[in-house]
Amino acid sequence: MSSLPEEDGMQYWFNISTREVEEHDDPGRARADSLMGPYETREEAQTALDKAAQRTEAWDEQDRADAAWESGDPEADDWDSNPLNG
Repeated sequence: MSSLPEEDGMQYWFNISTREVEEHDDPGRARADSLMGPYETREEAQTALDKAAQRTEAWDEQDRADAAWESGDPEADDWDSNPLNG
């Protein structure tokens, strides 16, 4: 059984277009494709974009480390195997 966001106390969303926090019960809340969330607190929603950027950078760093380990070349991530890219 899934519960609704307001039942879990998760009622805040971060709008990536306006960079504003929106509440779950706001009738003017943006469409889902413009929102990140839900979050339990307004503060969590306000920092959502920063946290996502930090996670993306950590994943990118892990991808670079994996490429270097797999190839034995620390600059492996800089190599482009597509022959059309010159």
